[in-house]
Amino acid sequence: MSSLPDPAAPPRKRCFDAVVDTRTRLLILGSLPGERSLALQEYYGNKQNKFWTLMGEVTGVPLVPLSYAERLATLLAHGIGLWDVVAEAHRPGSLDSNIRARDDNDVPDLLARYPGIGAIAFNGGTAARLGIRVLGPRAGSYRLFELPSSSPAYTLAYAEKRARWLALRAALDHLA
Repeated sequence: MSSLPDPAAPPRKRCFDAVVDTRTRLLILGSLPGERSLALQEYYGNKQNKFWTLMGEVTGVPLVPLSYAERLATLLAHGIGLWDVVAEAHRPGSLDSNIRARDDNDVPDLLARYPGIGAIAFNGGTAARLGIRVLGPRAGSYRLFELPSSSPAYTLAYAEKRARWLALRAALDHLA
């Protein structure tokens, strides 16, 4: 019996490397990058995704006009890191509901290597559900935020998303 991958199976999609450093106090976890993000090799690369707009509100720095590298540097300068719960999975399209045969990232190991992280925000319900499971009993050691997804597929009004995401601003002040 061969252990070769099934050629009929959809290709596996892989997350990006974690964006963290020793200043990181808040880790934002998504589920798995969507098609547009994977094509661009950028977190939240779909221009319809409101992540960068929302994080601009949180940091007080307009992030959308900045280059991708400047966006990441600004988040890190504000103590904010990025990663995904899912390391790799089969997923046709970009919807989280289509994630299959996933392998999760070792979030507990990342947290152990960056002990300054005191809060974790989940970008969307899937990230929260999977992330809390991956954290296991360690989840209680962190301030957790289950945020509405910044994705255009999650149709909550922007004003409502903004109100919920702004809770991160107070958390960052508290973690300073």
